[in-house]
Amino acid sequence: MKLVFAGTPEVAVPALDALLASGRHEVAAVVTRPDAPAGRGRRLIASPVAERAAEAGIEVLKPAKPRDPEFLERLRAIAPDCCPVVAYGALLPRVALDVPAHGWVNLHFSLLPAWRGAAPVQHALMAGDEITGATTFQIEEGLDSGPVYGTVTETVRPTDTSGDLLTRLAFAGAGLLAATMDGIEDGSLKAVPQPAEGISLAPKITVEDARVDWAAPALRVDRVVRGCTPAPGAWTTFRGERLKLIQVALAPDRTDLAPGQLAVGKNSVHVGTGSHGVELLWVQAQGKKPMKAADWARGVRIGADETVGDA
Repeated sequence: MKLVFAGTPEVAVPALDALLASGRHEVAAVVTRPDAPAGRGRRLIASPVAERAAEAGIEVLKPAKPRDPEFLERLRAIAPDCCPVVAYGALLPRVALDVPAHGWVNLHFSLLPAWRGAAPVQHALMAGDEITGATTFQIEEGLDSGPVYGTVTETVRPTDTSGDLLTRLAFAGAGLLAATMDGIEDGSLKAVPQPAEGISLAPKITVEDARVDWAAPALRVDRVVRGCTPAPGAWTTFRGERLKLIQVALAPDRTDLAPGQLAVGKNSVHVGTGSHGVELLWVQAQGKKPMKAADWARGVRIGADETVGDA
C-alpha cells in the first residue's frame, strides 16, 4: 500500500522505522506537527518524526491544522491507501479521514477500550494496572472509539515509570502497526467494534494532578511518582518551594511518621504517608539539577520537625 504516516514525538519514530523497513509498503509522506520552540533560545525545532523522515528523504507535511485546504489538497494528490498514525497530536476532521481508501489507523498505547485519551500510559501506572499494551484501531470522529484491528500486551514492572513503559510499548507497538498494515493490504484483518463495557478515560495529566498527596497511602504516592515521570513530573513543596520527586521506594517498616513528616538518616530520607513511609531516592529542587535525596537533605539541613507538602 501507499502510506502517509502521521506522528510527532520520539515515541512515534519506532513505528515509522518499522514501516520503512518492512519493504512491503511505500511511505510516500509524513504528516507531523509544525516546528515548535524549544531550549533556552526558544529556537524552532522540527519534531523527531520530521527529522527521521527528512533523513529518509521522505516528504514532510506540517499543517497548522489538518483541515487546512493546502494540506488536504496535497493529501488527495498523494492518494494514500492508508494513513497509519502514532501520537500525531491533532484531531483529524472527517474531510481528512475520508481521503485514504482504508482510512487512518491509529496505534494507541493501551488495551482499548481502557484508557482512551491523551495519557494512557500515565493513567495505567497511576491506577496500578498490572497488564497494559497497545492497540491498532480505525480512527473515527469519537475519542479512540473506533473498531480494533489488533493488540499486543505488556506486563507492567514494579519499578516502571511512564517513560520506561512507553519506550517498550513504542517498539512492541511498531511491530503491531506494521503487521496491521500487512493484514489490511491482504484482506486478512477486519476491524472489530470495541466492547461497550470497560471504557475508561485518560485525559492529559495536569501539573496539579502530579502533586503528591502525602495523606494518601504509600502505594498511591509511588504510583503517582512513577506515572508522572518523566512528564509532567511528580512534585511536592518544601519550605514553600517546589520539589520534584524523581524516584521513591516503598518503606513498609517506617510506620512512625505522620503524613509529610521527614526523617533524615545518614544516607536516607524518608517521608510519612497515609499508610507507611516512602524513601526519597532522587529529587530535584527548584533551579537545581536532579540529585540523590540524601545529598539534597544534607545541603538544605533539614530540621527535626520539618515536612514536605507545606504550601
